[in-house]
Amino acid sequence: MARKKTNKDRIMEHPVTYEAYAEMPDDGQRYEVLDGELELMSPSPSTVHQVIGSSLHLLVQSCASEYFILIAPLDVILSRTNVVQPDLIMIHHSRSDIVTMRGVEGTPDLVVEVLSPWSHKRDRLHKLNIYARHGVPEYWIVDPAAQTLERFELTGEQRYELRDLFENDDRVTSDKVPCVSFPVSGLFKDKLVRRLLELN
Repeated sequence: MARKKTNKDRIMEHPVTYEAYAEMPDDGQRYEVLDGELELMSPSPSTVHQVIGSSLHLLVQSCASEYFILIAPLDVILSRTNVVQPDLIMIHHSRSDIVTMRGVEGTPDLVVEVLSPWSHKRDRLHKLNIYARHGVPEYWIVDPAAQTLERFELTGEQRYELRDLFENDDRVTSDKVPCVSFPVSGLFKDKLVRRLLELN
């Protein structure tokens, strides 16, 4: 039985594996397994996070004929001790074998995280390193507060290099996913998102 650490966002049991995670009773919470640590994804995503995620899903539909486009919550099982739930996942149709009833069992072609106030360190450091180590070719970070999209590409040393910082009316494009093409401002133009961002 897992016991809580002093940090309420983590639960200790070393190391937590996918098998232990899958056997947990449903308590209504969402968790990820990061380097063998069970981490609570809390609090639930904000309204801004959800609307931006929905907009992104619509904006990448130009890739639907080539890629499976999947959204959270969905387990991406990178290894026995790394099970993540990116906000958006793209997998080329030629690699459909990694999509199973359990989730995605392997490395997606692209993962996207939409930052929440509590997830900056996790998404920018911890998960960035995990995605790089497991060979995810491209990683995007959408920052609602800055209204930007950062595009990272994997280098030969299992590290990411920031290749593009899209802002304002910049058109999001990708060498690795050439079907992508949309203005980054499209992620933030929803009236509700604009109103809520102005309140912060």
